[in-house]
Amino acid sequence: MEKQKIINLAVIAHVDAGKSTLVDEFLKQSGAFGKNEDIVNRVMDSDDLEKERGITIYSKNCSVFYKDYKINIVDTPGHADFSSEVERIIKTVDTVILLVDSSEGPMPQTRFVLKKSLELGLKPILLINKIDKKDARIEEVIALVYDLFFDLEANEEQIEFPILYGIAKEGIVRYKVNDDNNDIIPLFETIIEHTECYPNLDDEPLQMQISNLNYDEYIGRLGIGRVYKGTIKVGEQVILCKNDRTQQRCTISKLYNYEGIKRKNITEAYSGDIVIIAGISDLSIGETICDKDYIDPLPPIHVDEPTLSMNFIVNTSPFAGRSGKYITSRNIKERLERELEINVGLKVEETDSTDTFKVSGRGELGLTVLIENMRREGYELAISKPQVIYKYIDGKRYEPVEKVICEVP
Repeated sequence: MEKQKIINLAVIAHVDAGKSTLVDEFLKQSGAFGKNEDIVNRVMDSDDLEKERGITIYSKNCSVFYKDYKINIVDTPGHADFSSEVERIIKTVDTVILLVDSSEGPMPQTRFVLKKSLELGLKPILLINKIDKKDARIEEVIALVYDLFFDLEANEEQIEFPILYGIAKEGIVRYKVNDDNNDIIPLFETIIEHTECYPNLDDEPLQMQISNLNYDEYIGRLGIGRVYKGTIKVGEQVILCKNDRTQQRCTISKLYNYEGIKRKNITEAYSGDIVIIAGISDLSIGETICDKDYIDPLPPIHVDEPTLSMNFIVNTSPFAGRSGKYITSRNIKERLERELEINVGLKVEETDSTDTFKVSGRGELGLTVLIENMRREGYELAISKPQVIYKYIDGKRYEPVEKVICEVP
C-alpha cells in the first residue's frame, strides 16, 4: 500500500490577523465536520481565557484531508509572550502560512515568528488577509513583507514565496485580488504545490520528539510530537531519552493521531505524522522517544530567554484565605513546578524567603495568563510589580528592547 502523503504546516501571524478564523475554514471546507454538527467560531481556541480575550495562547493541532494528502495544521499564538509555544512547534512543520493584515502590514510579532521559521529553513506562503478592508494597502504591505524577509536574511528560495489574497472570515482565498472564487481551494493547491511531503523514513529506527503535553483524566499524561523516523506502535517497548541525559525503558500503551479536531485511536503511526502517545508518566517537552536497539536522541528544544520577572508571594494580608483554598508556599511551589513541565519558556527560582518565588517569562501577558489560571484554580497569592531582566555581556549591561507601533487619529 502506498504511504499516505503528509504535510505539516503552521499558521503564523500577529495577534488578530485572522489565524484561528483561517483554521476554521480549513476544517469547514475540507469536510472535517459532519452535516449536523454545530460549528463554533474559532473552534481551536478552546481554553476559557482564549475565548474571553479573543487570542490564541496555546498552540493546538488538527488535521484535514485534501485530495490524497493529509495536512496536519498547528494554530500558533501570535504574541511574543508565548514565544516558547511557537519555537517548539515550528520544528515539527514543513511549511508556514504567514498571515498579514492588508492594512496593518507586518507587525512586531510577525517579525519574531517569521524569524524562527526562516532560521529552520522553512519556505513560507504569504497570505494577505482582510483584503476587503476600506484602508487596505495591499501592494505597500507586500513591499513591507519583502523588506522584512531581506532584514531577516532569508535565502533566495525563501524570498520567492507565493502570494495569495483572502478574506478569512468569509472563507475566501484567491490567487489574484480580483478573482471571483468563494472558497480556499487556491490555498490548498498552493500548499501541496509549494511544499515537499515529508520523506518516507519508515524503515529507519524510531525517532520522535515531544513538542507538547496534554493530560487525560482517564489515561494520564499525553505526549504530542512528530515521528521524525521509523514507526511507532501500541505495545512497543521504546527508550525515552530525557532532558537530563538519562534513559528510561517504556511501553507505549495508547496511540492517537488527529482527524479534524478529534483524537483518533490508532495502532501504528509512520514517519512524518504528528501523533499523541500515552503510557509514559514522567514525559517532558523536548525529550526523544527512540528505538530500544538504536538510541539517537534529537537536540533539546531551546527557546529565547525570559525578559521579565515577578515575585509570586504567599498572601500574608489580613484577608488571606478568603479568595482561595491553596494558600501555602508548598501549594504555590507545586503548581509552579507543574507549569514548568508544559511551559518551557518559564523560569522559576527560589529566593531568600521561603514564601517568595521569582517567576520569569517573556512578557507581562504570559505571566498574567499564568496568574489568572492559578486564581481560577483556587490559588491565592500576592504578586510584585514586574522587573526587567538585565543581561551582562563583557561587563556591559544590556536590556530587552520592544518595538511598539501606535496608531493615532
